[in-house]
Amino acid sequence: MKANPSKQALALMLAGLVFLSSCVSSTVISSEPPGAKLYINEEYMGLTPYTYSDTKITGMTNFVRLEKEGYEPLHTAFSRSEEADVGAIVAGVFFWVPFLWTMKYRPYRMYELFPALPYYEYYGPAPAPAITEPQAPTSSKPERLRELKKLLDEGILTQEEFEREKQKILAEGGGD
Repeated sequence: MKANPSKQALALMLAGLVFLSSCVSSTVISSEPPGAKLYINEEYMGLTPYTYSDTKITGMTNFVRLEKEGYEPLHTAFSRSEEADVGAIVAGVFFWVPFLWTMKYRPYRMYELFPALPYYEYYGPAPAPAITEPQAPTSSKPERLRELKKLLDEGILTQEEFEREKQKILAEGGGD
C-alpha cells in the first residue's frame, strides 16, 4: 500500500515544527527589587523582569549583570544545561541535529539585589589622621604654624586639632 503524500507532508511538517521549537529556550529573569538594568554577555537587554530566549546549543553559558541605583551590582551566570527538553529529544529521533538542544534553561530565575553600603559600614570608621608631636623643634614657630595651617587647609586636621596644636606651639618657650 502506497503512503498518502499529504500524510507524509503533514508528518514532515510536524517533525519540522518540533525540531524548530526545540531549538529555542526561554527563561524569565526577575530581581528584587524589580526594575534593575539587565546585561547578558555585556549587552543591555532591558529592565527586570525580562524574558530571555535564544537558540544556543546545550552547555552554552550566559554571563549576567544586574544594576540598580542604590544597590550593589550583581554578577552571575546561567547555562543551557538546567533541564531536559523532551521536544528536542523526540525530534532527535527523526533528525540527529536536535540532540544539540536537548537541554534548556529553567523557566524562571530570581536574583536579590542588596543595598549599597557606605564605606564605614564595610570597613568601619575611617582612621583619624595621626598627629605626631615633634620631639625637638626643628623649625621656627612661624614655619611650624604655616605647616599646621597647610594641614588644616588640606583637611588632614580638624579646626579643633589645629587650634590645640597652634596653642602648643605658641606656648613653647625658646627662640623663634
